[in-house]
Amino acid sequence: MRIALWVFLILAGVPILITLIGWLLPKDHIATRLGRYHEPPEAIWKAITDVEAMPGWREGLKSVERLPDQNGLPAHLEITSSAELPMETLEMTPPQKLVTRIADSNLPFGGTWTFEITPVADGAALRITERGYVTNPFFRFLSRFVFRQTSTIETYLKSLAKKFGEEPRIGE
Repeated sequence: MRIALWVFLILAGVPILITLIGWLLPKDHIATRLGRYHEPPEAIWKAITDVEAMPGWREGLKSVERLPDQNGLPAHLEITSSAELPMETLEMTPPQKLVTRIADSNLPFGGTWTFEITPVADGAALRITERGYVTNPFFRFLSRFVFRQTSTIETYLKSLAKKFGEEPRIGE
């Protein structure tokens, strides 16, 4: 009986402890990564703005549906196995800068992604900066310590490298 009680207390205590630690973490975060490619800036720009083609190269993205433009800029719905994310474009400066955001404030997470493309000697570099938030303290803990706040950016940059037939070169 004592063993069962201890097992119960541990199983109940771990999620409570994770949630308490999550409450202590900041809701907002900034995460950034840089990918380097042997492609010109225009090729990177085309890849990151051609949303209809993204399911063919982005890992985890099942499909994309175009939505009506918002404030004269493109919007779309990204469909993954776990979520449907409405995305809207906040800024477009071809072929240098793209800023998008999750356009659903009812989700337990959100924020913006800033894509900055710079020419380098052998092609172009793409820096993605996420300015995000996670409202649920349990998931805030998981995003910080289990999934890592840079993991989605890194997956995106690796997928882009594979699209171009390159080995991923990702750094700070």
